[in-house]
Amino acid sequence: MAIIDQPSVTGSGDTVPRGRGTEPEDRAQTRSAVGEITGWMRGYVRRHPVASLDTVGGQCVLGLRAIQYLFMDIVRLRFPFVEFIRQSAFMASASAMPTVFVAVPIGMTLSIQFALLAGQVGATSMAGAASGLAVIRQGAPMVAALLMASAAGSAICADLGSRKIRDEIDAMEVMGLSVIQRLVVPRLAAAILVGVSLTGVVCFVGFFSGYLFNTFVQGGTPGTFVSTFASFATVGDFYLTMLKAVIFGAIVAIVACHKGLNTRGGPAGVANSVNATVVASIILLMVVNVALTQLYVLLFPRTGF
Repeated sequence: MAIIDQPSVTGSGDTVPRGRGTEPEDRAQTRSAVGEITGWMRGYVRRHPVASLDTVGGQCVLGLRAIQYLFMDIVRLRFPFVEFIRQSAFMASASAMPTVFVAVPIGMTLSIQFALLAGQVGATSMAGAASGLAVIRQGAPMVAALLMASAAGSAICADLGSRKIRDEIDAMEVMGLSVIQRLVVPRLAAAILVGVSLTGVVCFVGFFSGYLFNTFVQGGTPGTFVSTFASFATVGDFYLTMLKAVIFGAIVAIVACHKGLNTRGGPAGVANSVNATVVASIILLMVVNVALTQLYVLLFPRTGF
């Protein structure tokens, strides 16, 4: 049933249809909608790309200054060893057991997949080399870094973020204390040490679990598993893994410290900073891992066994 707008009588005797605005009102609403859309687009550009560049720049500056203070404090014998040991113990206790529990299925899964692939091409003896190299080159540093970003990185960000909203960071700056030297440097050194240690643990646990699974479950030969791995693995692979561990540990510490020191908005801001720390760390770790792997392949190509 059609609804017909009834005319309404104004005070001057003119009639204006009900349910419809006048032409000036329509234009004003259109301009208002266009203004809202334009403002949202400008805000989006300001909030995301520009804010991302600002965040990356701040993290680079913080990392460079932290590394500078680290070497200066070690040379001048002013390095905070007590805080360094405390942070190292905390990060190790928060990340060690989850890392081990993740490394075991990672080693078994790689052993299963490479054994199936080797069986399809008729090279079952190469399963040990493939799974072992996959664990050492890629699995160990990435597993250790991801667990550190999830456990240690989030804890670092929550600690510094809580201090920020309680104005403890501002109080330190007012008293003339360097926040980077007192808070960032010991956490950076601790993250590097724990990252290297966890990477070594994952290398051993992942390779050993793959060895046991291949030997006792898949019916492989122990000697063949070890000998093929020794034929393909080189010292350069171990160096690359340790370099990745150092860089990944530094990335986790710098991202967590930067997000924590820039926390705003009370307890909700701390939660947002922790979430941003984990997400940003994982994305940055993936990108850096691809870059380092490709750079290693280009600089040190394999020419034979």
